[in-house]
Amino acid sequence: MNVLVIAPHPDDEIIGVGGTIAKRVSEGHNVYVCVVTKACPPLFSEELVEQGRKECREADAFLGVKETLFLDFPAVMLETVPRHELNGKLLKTILDIKPDEVYIPHRGDMQLDHKMIVDAAMVALRPKYDHVVKRVYAYETLSETGWDIPNTMNEFIPTVYENISSTIEQKLGALNIFQSQLSEFPNARSIGAVEALSRYRGATVSVEAAEAFSLIREIKI
Repeated sequence: MNVLVIAPHPDDEIIGVGGTIAKRVSEGHNVYVCVVTKACPPLFSEELVEQGRKECREADAFLGVKETLFLDFPAVMLETVPRHELNGKLLKTILDIKPDEVYIPHRGDMQLDHKMIVDAAMVALRPKYDHVVKRVYAYETLSETGWDIPNTMNEFIPTVYENISSTIEQKLGALNIFQSQLSEFPNARSIGAVEALSRYRGATVSVEAAEAFSLIREIKI
């Protein structure tokens, strides 16, 4: 099985899906990560950008990701990109990888990049092309999910829980590689916060640790 995780920025894939990535790899599946945006000067220094990319490759490799792809759309300036270009690049990625399972951000996230990437991904994931994805899930990203104006559209409502008790340490180990992004607890982007959420999601379904997802579509073949 091919699995694709679409991440707006480096480290989103680890925060939201890191334990599941490691679990899918251990089960013998091919996991790909597509990082959609790239931070650019003058908003971000070239040194920070390169460090983040290096950390992303290392963290994904640590989990056993087969390939990390970078689409290089401008971070926090995604609204300057023609919509058809973003849709087209994501569609090409999906048709090239032919994933059975795809993970995308939650549309109610605070960051506009996340919302726009979800919309573009859903255009590319329409079940009308030569390859049809069997399952599409939305994942939660601490520091983005749950921070927008609370309403029924923004609320993250988990419907699927992946038991990551056997891979929680790998998830935290991969996240620890992202020194350019990590902060001290109780910051949302910290080892302590990510572990706390994993333990809480696990307790919800009586396992040691879990990642929660919202099922967007499942096609039974």
